[in-house]
Amino acid sequence: MGKEQTIVAKFGGSSLADAEHFRQVKKILRQDPARRYVVPSAPGKRNSEDEKVTDLLYQCYEKASSGADYAPVLQKIRGRYQEIIDDLGLAVSLEGEFEMIEQAFVNHAGEQYAASRGEYLNGILLAAFLGYRFVDAAEVIRFNKKGVFEDERTNFFLSDRLINIDRAVIPGFYGADDAGNIHTFSRGGSDVTGALVARAVQADLYENWTDVSGFLLTDPGIVDHPKKIDIMTYSELRELSYRGATVLHEEAVFPVRREGISIHIRNTNRPHESGTLICSTIRPEDEVPITGIAGKKNFAAVNIAKNRMNAQVGFCKRLLEAFEENDISFEHMPSGIDTISVILPADEYHKKKDAIMDSLQRLLAPDKISIDEDMALVTVVGKGMRSVSGIAARFFTALGDAHVNIKMIDMGSNEINCTIGVSNQDFDTAIRALYSALVE
Repeated sequence: MGKEQTIVAKFGGSSLADAEHFRQVKKILRQDPARRYVVPSAPGKRNSEDEKVTDLLYQCYEKASSGADYAPVLQKIRGRYQEIIDDLGLAVSLEGEFEMIEQAFVNHAGEQYAASRGEYLNGILLAAFLGYRFVDAAEVIRFNKKGVFEDERTNFFLSDRLINIDRAVIPGFYGADDAGNIHTFSRGGSDVTGALVARAVQADLYENWTDVSGFLLTDPGIVDHPKKIDIMTYSELRELSYRGATVLHEEAVFPVRREGISIHIRNTNRPHESGTLICSTIRPEDEVPITGIAGKKNFAAVNIAKNRMNAQVGFCKRLLEAFEENDISFEHMPSGIDTISVILPADEYHKKKDAIMDSLQRLLAPDKISIDEDMALVTVVGKGMRSVSGIAARFFTALGDAHVNIKMIDMGSNEINCTIGVSNQDFDTAIRALYSALVE
């Protein structure tokens, strides 16, 4: 007999917002016995006017730690969970948990502890509802005392714990250091937990269940009814996630990529739909010229001019030192013979602009520095771009016809992405023009 199939299923906040969604999740899990490990988020919004439990926890902690009246917010959080318990008829009480949480809030346990309780409590309820074992992420997801995630130790702890557990619920988003202090991933980090579990159990597939039917080719808030991406590679996903596509946390790729485990984005409310499959490689016949178009606003360009820059050995090293000593990372660094530009988030530039200028003058002695504080970045991603002639012509013709001024062009060395800089006000226009020309 072959190895038993194993699927790790992560469910987002909108997929676990209330008891009805819990029932839908149980139905999905029962449809495939291979779905053995489940990673839940905290309850999300039940409707557009509702609040996410994680946001309520932040509010409650802020009030409790500052001595303000936190009782009404805490009662609202209790009510969300009690409503699920009552509706599902669970023989579970969270009273003891809420007493510990309240005490910890008053004793300044920290924002990360507060934020993590949404997943923790939801995990307890989901495990009880499914009849799965509950495994507290604080016992298996490891951080050091500075809050830095420890990859290999986490894989050891997770593998060791889950190897003899056939079905388990492991809450997403958080872990702990050896002293028991809670640390969290960045917002949306339950995706990362799911990937870590998939790696630890050597899953055949990592399913990420959310409220959309996979990745769309671009932002539906900008382009009406954009097409869905059926299949893409990890590298394309990384590019799109980093450039602003928000269906999956960008750090969720690494644990599964190294093991060759595919990710399947699915819609909890429409489980019959095919979603988007993300894998290491795809067949040439499945490649499309354009996988997606994404971007972000509000960048600044620091433009440096110096005669014979190209002949100065170590110039780029000193340039990078100027940003390193101010603890700033950059997005792009397009260059010419006597000019080079560094693109960085505008808010980072504004916070440290005087220090940045001092460092650049001291290390580079430039002829001129100019700043463009009005830049948005738009990236077109697609493995098939390199094998289709005429893409670049359509790309730039579309922007010209839409009267979009291009401030910067940067073609990725892997030939699967092309990024342009435009003004913030041209951002939506640029995306619509590119979608129309390259996709439709």
